[in-house]
Amino acid sequence: MSSLSKAPEQANVQRIAMWSGPRNISTAMMRAWENRADTVVVDEPLYGQYLHHTGIDHPGKDKVIAAQGEDWQQGVERCLAALPEGKQVFYQKHMTMHLLPHIDKDWLSQLQHCFLIRHPAQVLASYNAVRDEATLEDIGFIQQVALYDWTYEQTGVQSPVIDTADFLTAPAAMMPKICSALEVQFDANMLQWPAGPRDSDGVWSPYWYDSVNRSTGFVPYKPKTPKLTLSQQAIVEAAMPYYEKLYRNRIR
Repeated sequence: MSSLSKAPEQANVQRIAMWSGPRNISTAMMRAWENRADTVVVDEPLYGQYLHHTGIDHPGKDKVIAAQGEDWQQGVERCLAALPEGKQVFYQKHMTMHLLPHIDKDWLSQLQHCFLIRHPAQVLASYNAVRDEATLEDIGFIQQVALYDWTYEQTGVQSPVIDTADFLTAPAAMMPKICSALEVQFDANMLQWPAGPRDSDGVWSPYWYDSVNRSTGFVPYKPKTPKLTLSQQAIVEAAMPYYEKLYRNRIR
């Protein structure tokens, strides 16, 4: 393993990678973890190289690449960096799409993995409200299952899976279960936080984080039936087997 992919020796440090697709509660979940006194967070550390290598047009693309660089190893270095004194948890908000096929996976063995899912119809409806027509690859379910299977092959342990609807229905009950699954002591401060942006937010936050910046906690779940076009419905149908596989293994 190269020096670029080896975390420094620090006693009792846990590096938690939360893998999500877009338009989930991933930023709110990052807020929750950052509100712990013992935790440092990083916001989508592989985003810049993803935009560079795919050429995909996202809001603020040039700013993201300029801020994070074009090389995936720069993102890995951020994930494996030493924590400040007094911090024991390094929470990493990741998008599954950003883990492109050319990226070496060896460094992932140094992280604890967790997966955040949302029904594909709700993901797609929310995504298309911000960006033009999405593809199946854009919403990350295929990549999420591939990584979930990889982590199981490597460890023999099924990583925790959190369904957004389940979580938002009862955050006060679900958050302790997530912490227990990750062997982290629950902190009640995770259930609420001050409104506003954070220095830890990515430079893309002005385009995506408006609602979470107004929040002070998790918004109660409200069932929705999105109106989708025929092409969007086809994407949802293609994504459902991947979503259902993870859903069957979710924390309950």
